[in-house]
Amino acid sequence: MLSFAARLLLTILVVAAFAQPLRSQERKLEPVDEGTRDLSWAHFKNRLLDAVMKRDRKFVLGILDRNVRIGVDGVRGVDEFRKQWHLDADDSPLWRDLPPALFLGAAYMKREDRARELCAPYLLARWPRNMDPHAYGAIISKDALVKAAPSLVSPTIATLSYDIVPVADWEVADQASDYPQKWTRIKLKSGEGYVPEEQIRSPIEQVACFVRTENGWRMTAFAPAGG
Repeated sequence: MLSFAARLLLTILVVAAFAQPLRSQERKLEPVDEGTRDLSWAHFKNRLLDAVMKRDRKFVLGILDRNVRIGVDGVRGVDEFRKQWHLDADDSPLWRDLPPALFLGAAYMKREDRARELCAPYLLARWPRNMDPHAYGAIISKDALVKAAPSLVSPTIATLSYDIVPVADWEVADQASDYPQKWTRIKLKSGEGYVPEEQIRSPIEQVACFVRTENGWRMTAFAPAGG
């Protein structure tokens, strides 16, 4: 017959054994911004954001590396960048897509065939190598409310902060057909839920990469997974 103390200890050990796998399944990707260590980067980023706000094509073209990457298919070059991003159009998607990447902060990356680059957002550089970047996304805000349905008035079923979560559908329309909010359907241990699409990001979404040269910072890529 086990004593009360022994039975209590055994209970604690069993609970801990079963609880450990649940904790190990929870992964987070805390925000970082390694660019803050370099004052020249902060100055350059502010100038770039100002140029994007003003739709200053001349400045943007002036900071492009001559072999700037546009996609994962190996397409490179300033002319291709200008064409694929429709840079001569007033409604170029570059003006919309680049600021969110820069605002999230940057982290350094080193690939075998490339120089060390500062890439924004930080997700790709810090992504866990044992997690499929196509199947997961990272919550990029603190206390993001997970809704039971794609609607702001739907009940909140969870609150997430910088969690890595499986994604079932990246873009779901709001239940109100005349409401512009888009949602991302994610998988939770208890089922599925919805978060506003601006509060979650894929690590292989558009990534802007830069290198510091003798002539200042140059953009080496703005492409899925950094090209």
